[in-house]
Amino acid sequence: MESLPENNVRQPLLENPAKKEAEGEERLCIDEMLQRYCGEFGRWQMKHFVLTCLAWALEAFHTMVMIFADQEPGWRCVGSDCRVGSSYCDMDPGSWEWTEGKGSSTVAEWGLICGDKYKVGLVQALFFAGCMIGAGVFGHLSDSKLGRKGSLTVVCIINAIFGIATAFSPNYWTYVVLRFLTGFSTGGVGLTAFVLATEPVGPSKRGVAGMSTFYFFSTGIALLSGIAYVFRSWRELFIVSSLPSLLFLLIVIPFISESPRWYLVRGKVDEAMELMHTIAKTNGRHIPAGVTLALDDEEDEAVEKNNGQRNTAAEGSLKDVLQSPLTRIRLLLAVAISFTVSIVYYGLSLNVVNLKTNLYLNVFLNAVTEMPAFAITAVLLDRYGRKPLTIGTQWFSCAFCLTGFVVGGVGPWKVVRMVSGVLGIFGMAGTYNLLFIYIAELFPTVVRNAALGCATQAAQMGAILAPFVVVLGDGLPFGVFAVCGLVGGGLAFYLPETLNKPLYDTMFGMHEAESNRGRIVC
Repeated sequence: MESLPENNVRQPLLENPAKKEAEGEERLCIDEMLQRYCGEFGRWQMKHFVLTCLAWALEAFHTMVMIFADQEPGWRCVGSDCRVGSSYCDMDPGSWEWTEGKGSSTVAEWGLICGDKYKVGLVQALFFAGCMIGAGVFGHLSDSKLGRKGSLTVVCIINAIFGIATAFSPNYWTYVVLRFLTGFSTGGVGLTAFVLATEPVGPSKRGVAGMSTFYFFSTGIALLSGIAYVFRSWRELFIVSSLPSLLFLLIVIPFISESPRWYLVRGKVDEAMELMHTIAKTNGRHIPAGVTLALDDEEDEAVEKNNGQRNTAAEGSLKDVLQSPLTRIRLLLAVAISFTVSIVYYGLSLNVVNLKTNLYLNVFLNAVTEMPAFAITAVLLDRYGRKPLTIGTQWFSCAFCLTGFVVGGVGPWKVVRMVSGVLGIFGMAGTYNLLFIYIAELFPTVVRNAALGCATQAAQMGAILAPFVVVLGDGLPFGVFAVCGLVGGGLAFYLPETLNKPLYDTMFGMHEAESNRGRIVC
């Protein structure tokens, strides 16, 4: 492959002329075909994006329901020996009662208080442990045989089954097992939905589209706060919050398409081209005859020996990622940053129980606060790049978490601490969601979901620790969150910028492009 002229070295790779086969066939990468013939974000992508991203609301329901189901409700005195202002742990069980009855939460029904209070954090931690395992399993399956749509279908089926079954838990330990199994499937929802929604989007629109997926997650949390306000019984709440997963399977999934990138790397070129023609037609565009898809490693010997046609799947695994110094460093940094970001994001979300204010209103405000963070990040994303925003949003959150740690939790300072928590979530929500876009762009298609799965597993590990940080109480959680934000922002300095770079399909294609920017990749 010939080197480009010096003044063309900085031009985006996708702007290079496409290779032409001897018989006149034009072979293009998916990104270039989207830009030239299909449209980067037309009617087809809009419909597919919205339908797929509805799955994020389902993830919000199954994840954040713990805030309400496992809350410690109010109590009141009913006996003469009850001492108002004292702890019920020091009083006779018959001298006080829960104001909303034993069915209001798992804490009230199974007495998860005093010496058994740790069980609340345990079940929440095990839910996130299930998420961690599920992220790795479904990250691999969505890159391999199941595909993106197949994996999304499976996780929604499991979510619906175990989410509804949780409502009928006869005891605490059954509840723990069912929440773990629900977490296992929930761990695969977000990453499969994100990749499936963004892979058919053109490169110039992918950043904004990626950030927009998380509006659905925040909207789901806001809706859940309203649902929990109406359905005060934890058993009813689990049923109502799990039914949307069943509706999604029956009504939405049939109208979602598989990713053309997955078709292509699996050697299903005909299926990929059929979908690209559908995208072009729906967007009012047309793909000329003789134009076909090619992977970004089409100059590889295995392809050339087959007259330029690839009939076998392009394979990739975490082993390939770890064997390459380039991707190994990226993966380790992505894992570490995801871990610290998750501790802060989920920790601040769960920490509302320590603020001693209206729980339903606080959860709603936190969810609504996240949305401007997405909008601002989306606007700045393509202007300043992924790396500066990843650093800036974490340090923004760190500053307000530090404020929450320093101020007291009584009188007017309680309001200051609440505002610090809200602004802390504002910053970290932008980071949490930006990481999905950033990590997806750091790795090629053949290992993209596997890499995202690893980062998601690390995030779930952080989420596992978050409930235990929250039980520290008072201002200590804010101090831990401030340190995590500071460290995560520092680690982001060592990641490369991905702004205006293409989504590579194979490990070979990415290494060729990264090692020699003067060569034509596709």
